[in-house]
Amino acid sequence: MWLLIVLVCVLIWAGGTCWFLFKKPSPFSVESVRPPGPLELDQKKRDKVLKQGFTKVKIPKDLDAIIIGSGIGGMTAAATMAKAGKKVLVLEQHDVAGGCCHTFTEKGFEFDVGLHYFGQLHENGLLKTAFDQITEGQMEFVELKQHFDSIVIEDREERRDYAILSGKTEMEQNLKKQFPDDVKAVEEFFKIMKVTARQVAYLAILKLIPQWLALFLLKSGIADFFSSIFRLSESSATELNNKLSSNKDLHLVFSYFFYGVPPKDSSSMINALMLHHFKRGAYYPKGGASEIPFHITKVIEKYGGSVLVRAPVSRILVDQKGAAYGVTVRKGDEHVEVRAPVIISNCGIFNTFQKLLPPEIQVKPEIQSRLDMLRPGKASFLLFSGFDATEEELDITSTTMWFFKSNDMDGMMDEFFGMSKDEAPENIPMMLLTFPSAKDPTSQIRHPGKSCMTILTMVNYEWFEEWEDTRVRKRGDDYFNYKMRFANYLFDWACKHFPKLREKLVYQEAATPLTNTHYLSCNRGAIYSADHNLDRFYSEAMARNRCDTPVKNLYLSGQDMFSCGIAGALHGGLLCASVALNYPVYIDLFLIKKKLKRKKAKEMTKLAKQKMQ
Repeated sequence: MWLLIVLVCVLIWAGGTCWFLFKKPSPFSVESVRPPGPLELDQKKRDKVLKQGFTKVKIPKDLDAIIIGSGIGGMTAAATMAKAGKKVLVLEQHDVAGGCCHTFTEKGFEFDVGLHYFGQLHENGLLKTAFDQITEGQMEFVELKQHFDSIVIEDREERRDYAILSGKTEMEQNLKKQFPDDVKAVEEFFKIMKVTARQVAYLAILKLIPQWLALFLLKSGIADFFSSIFRLSESSATELNNKLSSNKDLHLVFSYFFYGVPPKDSSSMINALMLHHFKRGAYYPKGGASEIPFHITKVIEKYGGSVLVRAPVSRILVDQKGAAYGVTVRKGDEHVEVRAPVIISNCGIFNTFQKLLPPEIQVKPEIQSRLDMLRPGKASFLLFSGFDATEEELDITSTTMWFFKSNDMDGMMDEFFGMSKDEAPENIPMMLLTFPSAKDPTSQIRHPGKSCMTILTMVNYEWFEEWEDTRVRKRGDDYFNYKMRFANYLFDWACKHFPKLREKLVYQEAATPLTNTHYLSCNRGAIYSADHNLDRFYSEAMARNRCDTPVKNLYLSGQDMFSCGIAGALHGGLLCASVALNYPVYIDLFLIKKKLKRKKAKEMTKLAKQKMQ
């Protein structure tokens, strides 16, 4: 009986999918991808694309969809819908498009604010295929050197370094060399990485099939029978690490990508996926992070849409029947109403439900139920430093450095986040340090003789909360002095390992959680959006946290829909587009990926035959 029910459900879903595939034209195609053009170096021409200010006359006629926020999730959803024949409008509150992919330039130094590097951009990979479709092949990515990450543990003045290498076999083999007594633990962790990478798509499917079917498959145990990913997503990283080994250094290596959640409260699946993400190489956009919104914007415009900045959305309009039908945009003292049958929010579930919906909608039980599934994420603190020197003169590298004061990640994070506001600045236990200028080969062409550094750490929003009602750049001396205590500690820590930095420093700016909230509209300064705690990745929670919302015609995109980071937000955009279009765009991407692989195999076979002749 059970098998019959499952079979009927699968047949219904498969039949519906086939019907959509044959009925609706695909938004993606191999033919839409063309060789990348030359890098646009003229800043005025770039600004015409990335800094188009909002006015009534620039609003396209007969809109099909409005997207709130120009982060990668919103831009992916917008480009996908535009290529599917929909006329879209992206509204960005900042003065430049891109969200965490935008860059800013000060004193001749260019800084990326949220993109440090990403992986899975190898030829014909799914993420590369998706990027090629939403930019129509115009993005170029630079593969970083094989030693892409270094983990440095400073435990009681003793320094231990661990190199993380990319490579299908090299990553694992290198860790075995560094942990010769834990070879079996490394092997087992890499098996888990492989399983998560292959089966994580099942979690995405939970969000695309009818919710009743997803919950039925989970609660009946059928889902667990077919895949172990559902159990992995519900197990904590610390629990898994303890099963594999007693080596605390190895535990940290398995969980070193910090995003505000200690390993004991985070999903082992997410940590495994993050390391696997770089197995086939680490990459950086040629020309800098702003190349991403630059080229996606041009695709949106090509199909009749627009991306407009300085367009803060103040309200999502909802009619008496509970359906969203537009937004209001604040333009000076005026509130401009813009209407469309589909509204997509890429500004996070908390901003969307708690700030943009009408008060009478916010209090509805179905809205509160969705909010209760997630909790606000930890805030970030970033330090941007500019140097009048080249990479060679500073003796820096493209390798990203992860520094820790202990190998007990659970303990040090609990201790730090439990500190008082006054204790915290001089007791930061971890930081990410990266040199964007060393990753991009065009950096010295665009900014000759200059180098830049970005440092990231996680903080409590509450430490900065007393200044939340003050205006940017007018927060007072107490605020400046407090944030500089964090900045000075982080910079001194960096100078211990790169001593040439101090004498060449000519520019520095610190971004607190309040900065992130102002420029990026991050809820409570959390650039990774909602908290990535273990509860969020329980299978049932994943199935319920969907792109469609209790408000008809309103959809959610971005990091909150799947996971954090550029890749996570992009997939959030693809999931959202699939739901809003009522069309499974992932199937198109997989078909294109297979087609490209077959084409590559034929080319390799032909080349091999030519060599033999």
